[in-house]
Amino acid sequence: MESNSDQLPCNSLASIDGDPTPADSPVKERCFDQREALPGEPRCVICGRYGEYICDQTNDDICSVECKTILLSRRADTKKPEIKSKKPRNFPFHDECFYVKDDRCSNLQGENTEQIASLRSKIDISVKGQSIPDLILSFSSCNLPAKLEHNLESAGYVIPTPVQMQAIPAALSCRNLLVSAETGSGKTAAFLVPIISHCSQIRSQHATDRKNPLAMVLAPTRELCVQIEEQAKLLGKGLPFRTALVVGGEALAGQIYRIESCIELIVGTPGRLIDLLSKHNVELGGISVLVLDEVDCMLQKGFRDHVMQIFCALSSPQVLMFSATISQEVEKMVRSMVNDLIYILCGSTNRPNKSVKQIVIWVDPKQKKQKLFEILMSKQHFKPPTVVFVGSRLGADLLSQAITVATGLRALSIHGEKMMNERRESLRMFLTGEVPIIVSTGVLGRGIDLLKVRQVIIFDLPNSIEDYVHQVGRASRMGDEGTSIIFVNEEDKKLFKELVQTLKSAGAAIPRELANSKYLMGTFSVSGRKKRKFGS
Repeated sequence: MESNSDQLPCNSLASIDGDPTPADSPVKERCFDQREALPGEPRCVICGRYGEYICDQTNDDICSVECKTILLSRRADTKKPEIKSKKPRNFPFHDECFYVKDDRCSNLQGENTEQIASLRSKIDISVKGQSIPDLILSFSSCNLPAKLEHNLESAGYVIPTPVQMQAIPAALSCRNLLVSAETGSGKTAAFLVPIISHCSQIRSQHATDRKNPLAMVLAPTRELCVQIEEQAKLLGKGLPFRTALVVGGEALAGQIYRIESCIELIVGTPGRLIDLLSKHNVELGGISVLVLDEVDCMLQKGFRDHVMQIFCALSSPQVLMFSATISQEVEKMVRSMVNDLIYILCGSTNRPNKSVKQIVIWVDPKQKKQKLFEILMSKQHFKPPTVVFVGSRLGADLLSQAITVATGLRALSIHGEKMMNERRESLRMFLTGEVPIIVSTGVLGRGIDLLKVRQVIIFDLPNSIEDYVHQVGRASRMGDEGTSIIFVNEEDKKLFKELVQTLKSAGAAIPRELANSKYLMGTFSVSGRKKRKFGS
């Protein structure tokens, strides 16, 4: 890359390894000490903050000694003739991190690669990477703690889903993973099972040393973090496995106290974790597994800087990344973060869940409310509990009130401006059936397991096809059939081309007005559309 030395007011990092060069201020040691980059300024190639220095060995822009060390470590790894699995620190596993106990799976462990490839094809799995671990056909095929196997059975996990068949043994083998699987396919358990197994084995072998957390899960919303932590507690019950929830809307002091109380797993949002790292002396040196759930969202502009700061603060963790939608750009970013990556693709990735029927209705903007009320008052078409997605927080509040007044049905709203306790209570009432309708912004669009929901109404089409895929997917979990009703009109023209492609791939009917739109004639570009901030 071109040198930015003519733009930089300070030293090259050539001075870091030798005698310090005089400067107006000392060289930044950690990326947290560096400020954000302003428009037009160089950015650190590791964390994205202000690239105040130039690495003397690579000529790359970097922000601190910490990021230089990470950069040189990665460059050294790429020069090796053969990339081998780099196990994170403190993993207690021996060479075989999982093994086969029963005869049903024994024929998968060995040299019959054709049979393994055939099975992957049958369950719609494709993989990319080196030395990929074989599939499992049952949870008993892994060297899991007996109590964890019991908890899985009690929670209803009888046999692994396709994504779990491949992701669990790969994660137990200490590999970095990028996993793309359709909504409702069991991705959360696919990363929680290896984490719980890993943590409980370490604690069992080092029972007296429980000072620092061992694993971390980052997710984009408070609701998703709450749900992940609840599932982690359910699967880790009776094991030396405790959790800490670190999200906004809760007292920071209580979260710090929890982290320091001998816990194994932190589940949190990037923003709150940054608060803990930058303002409080929270020790994360023991973290050896990092999960990025909804990784495509986590590496977008709103989250990326915070995620990279947290990643840089950890010491070579195993990284597990999951989402239903992963673009080539995200894959490229992930490959720049970690080496020895296994990419697992399950089902129709980057497309709506095939178990969801998509019904697209062309509705004039002024008639959208009336059409919604007609659906909700129809015994034939209303199938509660129902999620209605809208594009703004104010819209969620106003529409929920209008639904109650016009139909007599109780409806609540949920969005990012509500207090945490209010959001939790609204979601609880909806999931327990006390309220049949919840009107939501994108806060419920990703990752949330709405187990009883079989109907989604997209009142306002989101700004990206990726968010559309996630919202449609809320209508199906674990292969159950569901329905999504989508309102479309001229205001959504920026998404027409991608929407039509998505509908065609699913065999869904396309309204005449949409099919004949002039914006499908190749004269309209969708590249410049403005994206709403996630969860707004």
